[in-house]
Amino acid sequence: MPRFAYPCPDCRTTTNLHGPDCRFDGEPWTDIEKAYTDIIAVLSADSVTEEELRDAVHGRWNATHVAALDRLRHEKRVVESDGTLRLLTADEFRETVSEPSFEPMRTIYEKGSVPGCHDNAVFAMIAWYEMVGLSWPETRENVVEWLHKSGTWGRGGFEESTPEELVETKRHVYEAGYGWKEKAQSAKAVIDRNL
Repeated sequence: MPRFAYPCPDCRTTTNLHGPDCRFDGEPWTDIEKAYTDIIAVLSADSVTEEELRDAVHGRWNATHVAALDRLRHEKRVVESDGTLRLLTADEFRETVSEPSFEPMRTIYEKGSVPGCHDNAVFAMIAWYEMVGLSWPETRENVVEWLHKSGTWGRGGFEESTPEELVETKRHVYEAGYGWKEKAQSAKAVIDRNL
């Protein structure tokens, strides 16, 4: 089941320790959580326009709400269709984020990894799925499927005897919540040179 930790809408931290130059540094954490819960409470009941959403928050709509809604849209938890905002179900969200749609993750997902960047690519895939909120079993399933579907496993270059064993050796990446971006950029550069 995808999980959600109410990240800071600016720096994405899930604690009161914000990144440098974060515009919400000093904002009470309860106000950040409240902005998300105000939005989610309304959208859990029904699809509404953005104006109806602002009105439903009963005059408490502020810059934190605007930023939280932007973050929910960016992370594809809220989608807009015909002027109406809708909160995705857990299954819809899982399906939406299972195939990364922007660079450098899209290249890694679509082309697969090549020897010389396997560690970075697998690291990035696991970190990506952790970041978008998939559980460890969902992450493991998606990465194993990606290893097969992308041709990565078939290219060889792994010490482990199965894709499942490989993914299990990288569980620490998921548990520590490492970022994906640097590893993904490094892997993409090698993939682009070789495929």
